[in-house]
Amino acid sequence: MTRRGPIDHEHRQPVRVRQAHVEWVGERLSERDRKIIGSVDQLRLASSLHLERLHFGDLSPAVRARIRRRVLARLVIWRVLMSLERRIGGVRAGSSGLVFALDTAGRQLARESAAESGTSGTRRPREPSVVLLAHSLAASELFVSLTELGRVHGFTVADYRTEPACWYPFLGGWLKPDAYLKLSTAGYDDHWWIEVDKGTEHVPVIRKKLLTYINYASCGGLGPAGVLPRVLVTVPTDKRREQVQGVIAGLPVPAATLLHVATEVRAPGYLFQVLRE
Repeated sequence: MTRRGPIDHEHRQPVRVRQAHVEWVGERLSERDRKIIGSVDQLRLASSLHLERLHFGDLSPAVRARIRRRVLARLVIWRVLMSLERRIGGVRAGSSGLVFALDTAGRQLARESAAESGTSGTRRPREPSVVLLAHSLAASELFVSLTELGRVHGFTVADYRTEPACWYPFLGGWLKPDAYLKLSTAGYDDHWWIEVDKGTEHVPVIRKKLLTYINYASCGGLGPAGVLPRVLVTVPTDKRREQVQGVIAGLPVPAATLLHVATEVRAPGYLFQVLRE
């Protein structure tokens, strides 16, 4: 294998690597490294702190951030991960503000893992727009928060797919939620499509999007598990929640039971509450 120098965190586009390098990396990955690859592949984009909460929570607070920085830096050097240009909180946020996608070696390792498990492959990363970044990180935050909540209350995030893996065919087109979610307890599964609203869409656009779900339900449409998922719209503020609730109130049956709305902060608790009912 050709020796490679350190990779600057300003690295943007995935650079092709030889299969020998992928094999070299694969032989050296720890179990936590592989779980990190799986999480970034599943979520598409994940912040440094998302990965810390998912995979370094067993460490003491005194060393957690330091070890997380070291592990993620090594995976960047190995071209498993790549950090994006935009940081959460700007450049002054430091390493905690970094956002990661899979780099070339990481994508190849994820594809090999998917082939072994029979799941779909990974997607080629690209520098996201500000809007896409906000939506993707909000979807990732929901997953991380639910995972943490499940550790405490005894449920699991049994399935979580982000776009486009969560899109579903409908009358020659597609339902395009931002995520699909399956929560599981010992005796019950709860299915949701997630719509992330950052408050940037006009209300008529929101109404049109929600009507698509109403039409899908009216046609007898089902979801990935052969049941119709409910739809949760996450919003940034209480004011926006009231706006979306007003839209839902004006929609036809089965809007009241199919469509739900919660602020981003309260969404994990809301989903857990519905799961318990």
